[in-house]
Amino acid sequence: MDDWANDLEKLWDFAWQKLHRGAADAKSPLHRPAFATAGREGGAEARIVVLRSASPSRHTLEVHTDSASAKVAELVADPRATLLFWDPKSNLQLRARVRVEMVAGDAEAWEQLGEGARMNYGGTPSTGTSIGAPDAYDKTPARERHTQLIGHLQSLDAVYLGPEHRRALYSRDDGFAGTWLAP
Repeated sequence: MDDWANDLEKLWDFAWQKLHRGAADAKSPLHRPAFATAGREGGAEARIVVLRSASPSRHTLEVHTDSASAKVAELVADPRATLLFWDPKSNLQLRARVRVEMVAGDAEAWEQLGEGARMNYGGTPSTGTSIGAPDAYDKTPARERHTQLIGHLQSLDAVYLGPEHRRALYSRDDGFAGTWLAP
């Protein structure tokens, strides 16, 4: 069994190491987590997003979206979201519950995006609009529609699914000290 799976502090550090790498490395399995919000018509809505930043010192996880997307309206109604990560190599599942702060049209964040990535923010008609053909839309980058979703970590549920399962919960309420849970 991996040493980090039996120690709360090591597990917390290992999880953040994986998250940081997920933000920096497009080949990391943590680069594209599921992002779930409360749907406007009830139930949950989940989609895959790209992890752009992971800060253990600020306890934040950042993804980006188009301000015209349904997830923005969902987050306006309820700023809570969950990001779900899976790392098959270490058998580690991370479920991060966050409170989302939205920042739209930030010039510095826009400049850090490559030209290809900028094409994902903007366009006509808006994302999710019904169209008559698969290519019946225009990709027009629009900085004002680029929205950073900065998730302020409320809790991190870490589950090791190796031969002997382990589970720990780290919560903002106790300063992320961590507690073991039955897996």
